[in-house]
Amino acid sequence: MPEHGEASKPAGISDATVKARTGKSWSEWFAILDEAGALELGHKGIVAVLSEHNRVGPWWRQMITVAYEQERGLRERHQTPEGYQVSVSKTIAAPVGTVFDEWTDDNTRTEWLKAANFTVRKATQGKSLRIAWGAGTSSVDVNFYARGPEKSQVVVDHRRLADADEVARMKAFWTEALDALKKISER
Repeated sequence: MPEHGEASKPAGISDATVKARTGKSWSEWFAILDEAGALELGHKGIVAVLSEHNRVGPWWRQMITVAYEQERGLRERHQTPEGYQVSVSKTIAAPVGTVFDEWTDDNTRTEWLKAANFTVRKATQGKSLRIAWGAGTSSVDVNFYARGPEKSQVVVDHRRLADADEVARMKAFWTEALDALKKISER
């Protein structure tokens, strides 16, 4: 197994950060999990082992578990128990209400989101959309955040994708779509 020094950033988090937040470095956590037989425990079992360490809160338990699974070849990047997922975000110089409306107005949406087949399952005005994508085999969560009175952030989380190739395709798709949304929102 590779050494986990400062140059290694499992889950995109530095060794210094994980040690500051949890009291242990990546290599220390991975050694604890190896000692506990985590390779055979599955995701929930690994989380349970980490639950025994009082300084590790729920968010850090998940981060350490996913990093361990990826580092030990139990999980690929972007892989979850339900398939693969990708997140894309964009900051837009427009109020949240405007950006939200450009998702929910059919005419405006067809200007920037070309040939998309989806069904909105739930919409919370100005906050979020829950979408069944395509034939419903994958799903999309869209979250809207105010970053000031005239600035918004849109985060698209596309889940239950089939594989890493689909992750790459959908990342490119959403990057292009959010770029187009930004142009329309800022005009």
